[in-house]
Amino acid sequence: MRPSPKLFAALYPFGAGAMGVNLFFASLIGSWMGLPVLTPWQSAAGGLVIGLPATYAFACHIVRLMEKAES
Repeated sequence: MRPSPKLFAALYPFGAGAMGVNLFFASLIGSWMGLPVLTPWQSAAGGLVIGLPATYAFACHIVRLMEKAES
C-alpha cells in the first residue's frame, strides 16, 4: 500500500537530512580514492534528491508495520 502524503511529508525532512549526511561522509571516504570531497551545500542538495526515494521506501515500511499492528 502507498503511504499517505501526510506521512511522506512528515518523514521527508528526516530522510533528506539523513541522506545528505550519508552523502557527505561517503564523499569523505571517496577522497581516499582520489575523488573530490563534496561541500556541505552540495551534500544537502544531493540529500534533497536522494531523500525522495529513501523516504518513500521507509514510509512504505511504516505503512506495512501499521497494517500488521492492526491485524
